Amino acid sequence: MFETERRIYLDHSATTPVDERVVVIMNEFMLEKFGNPSSSHSFGREAKAALENAREPIAALLNAAPEEIFFTSGGTESDNLALLGYALKHRDKGNQVIISSVEHPAVRAAAEELARSGFQITRVKADAQGLVAPEAINEALTPQTILVSIMHANNEIGTINDIGTIGRLLRERGIGFHTDAVQSFGKAPIDVQEMAVDLASISSHKIYGPKGVGAIYIRKGVEVYPRFWGGHQEGGNRSGTENLPGIVGFGKAAELCRQVMSLEGEQLSELRDELLNMLVERLDDITINGHPTRRLPGNLSITFQGVEGEALLMALDLEGIAASSGSACSSGSAKPSPVLIAIGLTEQEAHATLRFSLGRSNVRSDIVHAAKVIIDAVNRLRAMAGFRPAAAY
Repeated sequence: MFETERRIYLDHSATTPVDERVVVIMNEFMLEKFGNPSSSHSFGREAKAALENAREPIAALLNAAPEEIFFTSGGTESDNLALLGYALKHRDKGNQVIISSVEHPAVRAAAEELARSGFQITRVKADAQGLVAPEAINEALTPQTILVSIMHANNEIGTINDIGTIGRLLRERGIGFHTDAVQSFGKAPIDVQEMAVDLASISSHKIYGPKGVGAIYIRKGVEVYPRFWGGHQEGGNRSGTENLPGIVGFGKAAELCRQVMSLEGEQLSELRDELLNMLVERLDDITINGHPTRRLPGNLSITFQGVEGEALLMALDLEGIAASSGSACSSGSAKPSPVLIAIGLTEQEAHATLRFSLGRSNVRSDIVHAAKVIIDAVNRLRAMAGFRPAAAY
């Protein structure tokens, strides 16, 4: 039971609530237009048309062609298809794959699987703000490099990389380029043409769509080795009967994001900065992680010195406030976040870090209330631990 009836959700980077307008169209395709897109009768043709139509708003958010969008079960599958599919398809051209030190676990794990298959994996370090320098990528390239995978925006600290400069560098050398755009899709501008991206991973549940559905952008002419075999759906890249309700919901969520992304980004940035300013004014010894300006609108990663992050997370949860001690995909691990360690935090600092990620449902009163609860909880936990802020010495 919560000690308060008020509940404030500040973990939108983990997942988002499904927009009611998305639920309406999903219900339609679960209860009425339920045909299999591979069937030739009218029910199937109706489903097939909806499937193809759903590609259009998703493609529009990427400046891609609808036929370059292929549906998957989510960001993890898309990342795996991009790395393993591309590397295995092009292994006759070389055996080096480059990733960064701050990639999502889905990319890191896929790279580790490639290493077990004989590929050479090179990990390029990010700087203290989480940025991956194009120059560092250039220095890591060899004649054996066939693929580079650098995330657009980091899921933990929100830093947005200069994907365009990296992409153009690689395009000139004929090297494949994948970006994990799961966190940035629908929140920050993405232009796969200008960025010279060959493959991009995106997900529905980060943009107020349903869980269990995502997509991969594969530039026309780029080939990947499939991970699933069967009925040749999705151009042969992803066999299996499509999750039609999820896909049309994803398409609707993308359409809504395109309408509000710019204004929503401004509003979330203002709320995030207001939360930060209130915390900075009342708390000493806190550090902001990530780039100060090149970051996602609603992301705020803070290290609270003298506080155990899990204890703070539990204290906030008891007050009805949801945040995260790291990415949702690794929150069950007792190990410190690899991303935070990679940008130079100590294990103790990493364990003292929380991520607040704001979203569409948050309003100013949420932020004011959350700031008060966070401040009180930090002061209480510090007092229990006997911590004295540096300003007190």
